[in-house]
Amino acid sequence: MKYYAIIVGGGSGKRMQNSVAKQFLLLKDKPVLMHTMLAFHNSIFNPEIILVLNADLHQQWEELCFKHNFDIPHLIIRGGEQRFHSVRNGLMAIKDEGIVAIHDAVRPIISSKLIANAYEVAEQKGNAVTCIKPSDSVRKVKDKESKIINRDELVLIQTPQTFEISQLRTAYQQHYRPKFTDDASVVEKAGFKINLIEGERNNIKITYPEDLELAAFLIK
Repeated sequence: MKYYAIIVGGGSGKRMQNSVAKQFLLLKDKPVLMHTMLAFHNSIFNPEIILVLNADLHQQWEELCFKHNFDIPHLIIRGGEQRFHSVRNGLMAIKDEGIVAIHDAVRPIISSKLIANAYEVAEQKGNAVTCIKPSDSVRKVKDKESKIINRDELVLIQTPQTFEISQLRTAYQQHYRPKFTDDASVVEKAGFKINLIEGERNNIKITYPEDLELAAFLIK
């Protein structure tokens, strides 16, 4: 069985209030993205890594790799207009069958245990999508009114989202729809059942400045 990881790094630094793309911000003396890629490289599955980046960021990434002596083997692919197109571009670079994990570049605090579990469950059941239960109360807001929602019936979706490659190829033959907010939504629309697995609360997505501070604390 062959294993792959598509690392999607198309985000900018706007919500971070920073001109630097958030995957390139420094976390413990090296870019966030390098921590993310190291987590997959060091896992027991040691997948082939495909990095999907906006074309405008390729040269900067190469310069960062040289500066930080970052030599983990990986293939760089041009990103697309939406996350959907970026993942599809990465998927097209895979010629063989196997299992592929799709992960956000800005989720660097992911454990080897979670990575391994995602690959194992996807190999057994066809896919594995990580999630956690909300700890706060949740309300639905519509027309300036709000209504309580039973949080026991909700989960918060994370990455990695891991699939049999054949399943993912079938799903990504669909045309893009705005409601395709993640890979699970694409695969589900194609008619496949989604298998949820327990994620990790430390597997945070770095979006705002305080997230980077929290990541720096967690990585210790």
